[in-house]
Amino acid sequence: MTFAIETRDLTRRFGRTEAVKQLSLQVPAGSVFALLGPNGAGKTTTLKLLMNLLRPNGGTATVLGTDTRHLGPQQLQRIGYVSENQRLPDWMTPRELFAYCRPFYPSWDDALQRRLESDLALAPDARLRTLSRGSRMKAALLASLAYRPDLVILDEPFTGLDPVVRDELIRGLLDVSADRPSTILVSSHDIDEVERLADWVGFMSEGRFQFAEPVAALLSRFRLIEAVASGDMPPVMPTDPRWLPHGSAGRTLRFVDMHHDEPDAAARIAAQFPGCGIHTFPLPLREIFLILARRSSSFSGTPREES
Repeated sequence: MTFAIETRDLTRRFGRTEAVKQLSLQVPAGSVFALLGPNGAGKTTTLKLLMNLLRPNGGTATVLGTDTRHLGPQQLQRIGYVSENQRLPDWMTPRELFAYCRPFYPSWDDALQRRLESDLALAPDARLRTLSRGSRMKAALLASLAYRPDLVILDEPFTGLDPVVRDELIRGLLDVSADRPSTILVSSHDIDEVERLADWVGFMSEGRFQFAEPVAALLSRFRLIEAVASGDMPPVMPTDPRWLPHGSAGRTLRFVDMHHDEPDAAARIAAQFPGCGIHTFPLPLREIFLILARRSSSFSGTPREES
């Protein structure tokens, strides 16, 4: 497997605060990789380190085979970057913005630009300052896709957008990726949209990287378990690091098995709850994210603001 992004022990401090702590991450080439985590996890700082907008205090990172500290015009011509806080030249129209950007990118595709303008229903001749936030995000995304980059990095692209605009942005991303496969790294709190888009997911908490795996594997690994007792009282929750309590009601105990893909998972559960009825339910990515976020929050207190 080849990787579009690799980091090793990447670290970034702000004063005494470590926003990113010895992060080691690999993003497979050609994947749509979602970087998830609660507020304060360090996601935005990580993306800025990858784009060389911030310098690391320790560790290394490579993007498309180049050390991020040495990213130059040749490498940046192959990377698209869109952030929710990105500044655009308000006095320009989208079409003027695209005309300004075009000379910097030899691979700029005019036909793709026109197609995306149509697909995204973007008004190309209105001043950016007069456009809605959703239309401004469309313009920023189009300006980062029209040259067919090998890597697209998106920092909270869907925040505050209505469902129709989110759907248009996702269709635009998928459309371009289908024409010429590229790697997409997206940080987002819109888990429903991420589940439609991503085939890999990674989870950060308090500046540390917890895990990365294909979305299909993650959805297979997590299961909600209900153990229903034959008597009046629910069964007692045993101590097992693979299981997370998920409440009880009446005779029913609920917990999440984080390793249900193991061959002996069903036998392990049955052995701990003899005489109980066992019911198993899949979990959507949103619920898995909430479980992991609550778990990390319980270990570290209230999450701090993103750095």
